[in-house]
Amino acid sequence: MRSKYFWIFTFLILLVLAGLGWWRYYFVFGEGVKAGTLNFVVKKGYVFKTWEGRLIQEGFTTPTPGSMKSNEFEFSVTNDSVAVVLERSGGKFVELRYKEYLNAVPWRGMSNYVVTEILEVNDAGRQLNRVIPQQQVVIP
Repeated sequence: MRSKYFWIFTFLILLVLAGLGWWRYYFVFGEGVKAGTLNFVVKKGYVFKTWEGRLIQEGFTTPTPGSMKSNEFEFSVTNDSVAVVLERSGGKFVELRYKEYLNAVPWRGMSNYVVTEILEVNDAGRQLNRVIPQQQVVIP
């Protein structure tokens, strides 16, 4: 009788641990699109060779008063065909679709963000000299 309860309890514990492991490492927390200038994409790693990259976005963040830091989006790529296209697009303006996981696993990459698709690669980049039309003011 004790043996039966022991095996049921052990099975339930293993089932809960498997569920927590899936939730922590494979549950997709968020999906989205990021755009910016592609800084680099490299394949690196000691045991698991993974594609890692960095996207520089426009604007600056200031986490502490008096300091400035550019918006950088560090990501991993699991699909080799997507990674090869990104590897040849360094310095260009790109728009990437990604999935955000709660934690990284070594064979998926070092980042919680995994790029799944390239939406746009633009040689011209951003339009820096945009003209904002002036509003006409009517004086009564």
